[in-house]
Amino acid sequence: MNIAMWSGPRNLSTAMMRSFANRSDVQHVMDEPLYASYLYRTKKNHAMYDEVIASQEIDYSIAAQTCTNNTQGICFQKHMVQHIDFDQNNDWILELNNFFLIRKPELVIPSFLIKFPGGDLEDLGFKQQIDIFNYIKKQTKKSPVVIDATDIRNNPTKFLPKLCKKLSIQWDSSMLTWTPGLKEYDGVWAKHWYHSVENSDSFKPEETSKEPLSDRAKQLVQQANIYYQQISKYKI
Repeated sequence: MNIAMWSGPRNLSTAMMRSFANRSDVQHVMDEPLYASYLYRTKKNHAMYDEVIASQEIDYSIAAQTCTNNTQGICFQKHMVQHIDFDQNNDWILELNNFFLIRKPELVIPSFLIKFPGGDLEDLGFKQQIDIFNYIKKQTKKSPVVIDATDIRNNPTKFLPKLCKKLSIQWDSSMLTWTPGLKEYDGVWAKHWYHSVENSDSFKPEETSKEPLSDRAKQLVQQANIYYQQISKYKI
């Protein structure tokens, strides 16, 4: 079974990857398998651009098809929604067991701008996330699974079992903890992006920043909320 998590940046996605990777039935983990093809296509000025390009398949169609390979046990795939090429045929997504990891824009955007000061709405992925959600919903005639990162952080013992049930997999309590450090399945970009998760071993309650939002962050939050509100009504 190929389980695909569709997330934007700074959404708890790497911690979720750690959580699923700790399951006894997960045999393979794919960390953003479309990242190199995205950078190659868009020429986005991301940290470690050359290293990312060299580390993965840059042909989008080939990279996408690797996500549908049959595997023993579960293959867990962490995807960033902004990596999707909407000009290509994306029917391969329909072969996956999909779920969407969402998070309120005001909790995402300040952290993202620290790591990527020049980022804009497109880089944050809120619109792409609802577009992919609607595509799957239209093609399958049912709503994909949606879960909010804040719910998981604040009550993992309640929401992780609910997520497993929705994905038709058994609950495994080993999803609640993991060992700190970078992992062999992490992308080469981990040393730039994964500092907070590198030191973690479990989900911690959400902390609301007391720092006021910058004017630019406020503008992006307002834009992103339009799309977040559309998908959040479907969350578990």
